[in-house]
Amino acid sequence: MVNAMARRKKATKRYFVFVKNGKDTNHVFTGKQPRAAALKAATRGFTDIVLRERGTKKLHMYKGSRKKVSAPGNRPSWMPGSIWQSNVKKKGIKHL
Repeated sequence: MVNAMARRKKATKRYFVFVKNGKDTNHVFTGKQPRAAALKAATRGFTDIVLRERGTKKLHMYKGSRKKVSAPGNRPSWMPGSIWQSNVKKKGIKHL
């Protein structure tokens, strides 16, 4: 019997470059999926999010927002009382 962990493909980290006005910026976000990278970009305050996936010819487009919410009751001592909660909605994929 093959071990379940051995069968499972290891998820690799993917890199997404933030694109503004059709040009790459210095912002690079990582994640297993493009949505994870888009959530990180939205947390930092970006609203119109276009991410170019390194190594492919894909542009992932999102609409992002963030709001200030109170931190959960079981938060660690270093976490502030209020945090940014991000939300993204995928607008589509463009192939270059």
